[in-house]
Amino acid sequence: MSDVEKSGIIARVIGPKKRWRAYKARVKELPGGHRTAVEAIERHLMHFVPVDADSNASMFEDLADLFEQAVADGTPIRDIVGEDPVEFAETFAQNYSEGGYVPARARKRLTDDIEHAAAEDGTV
Repeated sequence: MSDVEKSGIIARVIGPKKRWRAYKARVKELPGGHRTAVEAIERHLMHFVPVDADSNASMFEDLADLFEQAVADGTPIRDIVGEDPVEFAETFAQNYSEGGYVPARARKRLTDDIEHAAAEDGTV
């Protein structure tokens, strides 16, 4: 294997890790309720299978963008995800993936977690 081939493999492994860590750092900076909501949606989105690692990273970066902008604008969580957070997450994921199987317990957990995040945010 040539040095060029090795560096390509390393870049493919390290690149997504760097993007993931940057995404997680951004989420950590969000205020409590918004951070809780993003983490709940993130768990739910893990059930979807993006076409490639780049699409996967883009999906989470766009999620962080959405919630960062919402915080800047003072937008309540419910105004972002609506009354059905499962529908929001699955519609959001369709832009990046071929879909995936989401068990009923994961759907319920997302709904409960968003309810908790909205209460934490004071915007039930």
